[in-house]
Amino acid sequence: MRYSAAAMTQRFSFSLHATDGKARTGVISTPRGDIRTPAFMPVGTAATVKAMLPESVRATGADILLGNTYHLMLRPTAERVARLGGLHRFMNWDRPILTDSGGFQVMSLADLRKLTEDGVTFRSHVDGSRHHLSPERSMEIQRLLGSDIVMCFDECPALPADDRRVAESMRLSMRWAARSKAAFGDRPGHALFGIQQGGVTRELRDESAEKLREIGFDGYAVGGLAVGEGQAAMFGVLDYAPDMLPEDRPRYLMGVGKPDDIVGAVERGIDMMDCVLPSRSGRTGQAWTRRGQVNIKNARHMDDPRPLDEACTCPACRSYSRAYLHHVFRTGEIISSMLLTWHNLHYYQDLMEGLRKAIAAGGLDAFVRDFHALRAEGDIEPI
Repeated sequence: MRYSAAAMTQRFSFSLHATDGKARTGVISTPRGDIRTPAFMPVGTAATVKAMLPESVRATGADILLGNTYHLMLRPTAERVARLGGLHRFMNWDRPILTDSGGFQVMSLADLRKLTEDGVTFRSHVDGSRHHLSPERSMEIQRLLGSDIVMCFDECPALPADDRRVAESMRLSMRWAARSKAAFGDRPGHALFGIQQGGVTRELRDESAEKLREIGFDGYAVGGLAVGEGQAAMFGVLDYAPDMLPEDRPRYLMGVGKPDDIVGAVERGIDMMDCVLPSRSGRTGQAWTRRGQVNIKNARHMDDPRPLDEACTCPACRSYSRAYLHHVFRTGEIISSMLLTWHNLHYYQDLMEGLRKAIAAGGLDAFVRDFHALRAEGDIEPI
C-alpha cells in the first residue's frame, strides 16, 4: 500500500485505554496503522522474518515488525533501500516498522569495534570493511529506511558490570540521545524513542530517566536488560524503571523475551517488546505452547498424531501432527522452520491478545495465575 503525503503528516500518538495494577493496554497510532499494546514485535533483522512471508506474519496478529540498522546498513545498504522505495516497499510490509539503532551491536560486536565520544568504528562481520556509526549516522540510516519508530543510538555494557563502567556507558548514551534528537529533527508521521540505561542500579536508572525526560521523546525504552543479568534481576529493575518514564508515552522493553518474561514485564507496566526467540526457536525445533516449551526433535513425538497444542489455530496445529513435525525437522525439510516459526509467532501474538483482554477486563491476576498453572503442568504425556 502507498501512503499519501497527507497521510504521513499524521502525528504519532499513544492512547491509554485501561490499566490493571501497573499493567496497561492502549493503542499507538501511526500513519501506517495502529499498534495494539501490549505489543510483541517479531524481529525482521535483515528485512525479513526468517522462514515467514510478510502476509503470514500479519496473519499471526502482528501489528509491527522490527528491523536492524546495523545489518541493513551493511547489506543491502540503507541508500539502496531508499532508492528502491524504502524498507516497507522493499520487504512488502505496509504496517509500522521499528528499527533499532545499531546500539546492541556496539555491545555484541565488542571485539570488532573502537568506541569514542563521537561514535563507534568497527569492522564488518560480513567482509571486514570499516564503518563508522554515530548518533547522526544512525538517524540518517533510519531515515533512509523510512522506519516509523526510530531508536536513539546508545551503548550498553553486557552484565554483570561494575557501577563505574555502567555509569560511564549510561552518561555516554545520554549525550548520544541528545545528539540523536537533534539529528532526528521534526519528522511528522515518525517517532523517536529514547533509551533508558543504568544496568541494575536504581540511582543510575533514575539519572538516565531524568535526562531523557529533559530531552523529550515520543516514547521511551528500557534498555540494557536481557544482557546476562537473569530474570530475577531484570524483574527487580522493572519493578521501578518503567515508573520513572512518562506515563503518557509508550514504554518499550528491548530484546525480551521468553513468554514468562513477557508476562512479568507487562505486569510491571511495559507496553512493547521484541525478541528473536520465537523465530530462532522455530528453526531449531523448539515450539512454545501454553504448556511450555516442546522440543519436537525428541523421539517421544515420532508416532504422536496429536497437534503441538490442541487449543492453537495456527497452520502447524490445525493441519499437522507432532509426528509430521518431528519427521520434517529430523530430515531437514524447510517446511519445518516455516511451520514451527509460524506456530511460535502465533502463540506469542495469542499471548499478547490474552494480556490485552485481561487488562481491559480487570482480570490480569487470574490470567497470570492460569498462565503459570498450565505451564507448571508441563507438556501432554506421550502416547
